[in-house]
Amino acid sequence: MNRIVLLLSLLFLTAACAQNATPTSEAMAFQKRLNEEFKDGKTSPLPKDAIKKFTALAFFPIDERYVVQARLIPTPDSEPFEMPTTTARKPMYKKYGELHFDFEGVPVVLSVFQNLELLDKADHKNSLFLPFTDLTSGVSSYGGGRYMDLQIPSGDSLTLNFNLAYNPYCVYNHKYSCPIPPEENYIKAEIKAGVMDYKYE
Repeated sequence: MNRIVLLLSLLFLTAACAQNATPTSEAMAFQKRLNEEFKDGKTSPLPKDAIKKFTALAFFPIDERYVVQARLIPTPDSEPFEMPTTTARKPMYKKYGELHFDFEGVPVVLSVFQNLELLDKADHKNSLFLPFTDLTSGVSSYGGGRYMDLQIPSGDSLTLNFNLAYNPYCVYNHKYSCPIPPEENYIKAEIKAGVMDYKYE
């Protein structure tokens, strides 16, 4: 769990440092930080033998077509619920709102969530969690879907840079318990951005 919190902190740090950066430079910084984390035995989710062989994660080419502006519609009356995971663990989440946008002519509505445990941490009180699947899932990206970490905006518009999409830790090590993206967060388009599926050497 501590490693998951550390990953979230690294991702939020990347976003904070890149507020005035372009989506491309933000994605480059994200890729660099993620590879550094995976190479470090203290922070890597990989098994010890895999860390020794690790060189870099596979990413889709950075493409600003996958940077979209979404309208955030809050759902303040949503009740807390147990989110299914890849194990018996069921962490408590709450649906914060819905993200509405069009991607290449396809209307998309995604639910975005808050982890109630992380809300107790000062650094994550404005954190939002976006798990999703798309037409690349099980083909060129992980079949179980990917995640994005977001921040609550000051208004009703939120930038989604899918070049920052990453895999759940259970892709790399079965000891981790990972939230399963809900069916409602299936994007009927290919999101060829972010981290690709991991291939064991």
